[in-house]
Amino acid sequence: MIIVRIIMHVLPEKQKEVVQTLQSLMVPMEREAGCLSYALLCDMKNQNLLCVLEEWENRNKLDHHLQSDIFGVLLGTKSLLHRPHDIHIYTVQQSEGMNAVLAARGKHRDVALKGS
Repeated sequence: MIIVRIIMHVLPEKQKEVVQTLQSLMVPMEREAGCLSYALLCDMKNQNLLCVLEEWENRNKLDHHLQSDIFGVLLGTKSLLHRPHDIHIYTVQQSEGMNAVLAARGKHRDVALKGS
């Protein structure tokens, strides 16, 4: 799995425009082959700090997306930002869930006993 994290420091007077643009990309993005998820997040303390999180099946699907018009629209918001997009691409080799959390907290035995 590939995770893309895009941090955007939006000009205050352009915040609504950027949010509307990014929201308009949600449905077409989720329909792209290989897209596992797309989320737009807003910092609770600073509404002008936005984060786009994308999850992709593999690098080939992501590369196709990076060349798409949809991603071009996202990059086109650069004139509405304080500074350029802060883009990070992460390759995930392994994913763990709640069992890992419970094990780290020493609660795996409690859960196992309740299930008996």
